[in-house]
Amino acid sequence: MPGATDKVWRGQDTTPGEIEAALRRLLGEVHAENAAYVPARVLNLVCIVDREYSGEIANRLRRVGRFHASRTVVCSIAPRRTTLDAVATITAPSETRRDEFVGARETVVVECGERHLAHLDRIVDPLVVPDLPTLVWSPHGHQDAVEALLGMAQVVLLDSVDEPDLRDAVRHPRSFMDRDAYVVDLAWLRSTPWRERIAATFDPEHLRPQLRMISCVEIRHHPDSAIAGLLLFGWLGSRLGWTLSPLVPGSTPGTLSGKAHARRQDVALRLESHRDQPVRGLAGLTLEIASGRRLRLDRGTGGLRARYRNDAKETEREWTVLGASRGEAGILGEGIRQALLRDPAYRPALEAAEVLLP
Repeated sequence: MPGATDKVWRGQDTTPGEIEAALRRLLGEVHAENAAYVPARVLNLVCIVDREYSGEIANRLRRVGRFHASRTVVCSIAPRRTTLDAVATITAPSETRRDEFVGARETVVVECGERHLAHLDRIVDPLVVPDLPTLVWSPHGHQDAVEALLGMAQVVLLDSVDEPDLRDAVRHPRSFMDRDAYVVDLAWLRSTPWRERIAATFDPEHLRPQLRMISCVEIRHHPDSAIAGLLLFGWLGSRLGWTLSPLVPGSTPGTLSGKAHARRQDVALRLESHRDQPVRGLAGLTLEIASGRRLRLDRGTGGLRARYRNDAKETEREWTVLGASRGEAGILGEGIRQALLRDPAYRPALEAAEVLLP
């Protein structure tokens, strides 16, 4: 692997102004050392983490590949801390080519306490690069800190499967959206391969009328990821114009069922917890069409395992959709990238999922 050069500053019982000044000095030192080094200027990322789990979050951020933020500000929360300690680091590749500019990544870790959360914007504001989009991610809760940063952040990154209650899983993203923040939901991004496969199935023009003939959709999910299934139902319902109503508990524990009203017929909906699913997210999906077609997708080794059957033609085939899963590191990297994009399908899917809440 290519080497890297680091410039590091440490401060104890410091202030945001001192940290910002140290960052400027480090940037000057890096550029004086090699004129090819220039600060990357695309995106600010503010992470709010519990100190005891900060190593886990750091490992996740290291694995996001080319989707690193330009400047990352980590607020590490220790309950009883009353002062600020900080470490600022600027990292750039040690080898550069002639006449080539190389972006330097900046990371600031600020050790702060719970007393600082309600006014975290006063600490963070001097540390982010002005005029860049700012993304806030708080994987361990601390909603009061996120609230404090909404005035300076344009994007909130969250994972709705972290919410133990389905209503909170819908309510929190909606509350941020209602205050004009763009929400990137990792639970939504995990369903991308499933949505792509469904869309590809009906992409041929002669099959598109079959969308109006969907008669049943069954979604299987990790026991903690019911919201992922609701979002997929919401996506289908919002895109196809279904009239939705709340799901009700089924006869089997861990299941929800109901009906959506399409233009031609009702669509049976079933959401089922799948105990054998080892990772969060969706485990499988079955989509049936009144004409006798049936598509089944299941999570498998190397990608999604697809099974397609056409009763009218008595045909059946099976194949693997290769590379469908990007892993948690890939999902987080995509979440950071999505801060610079806009997915118009998420909000209608979330609003439809809210209607489906039991």
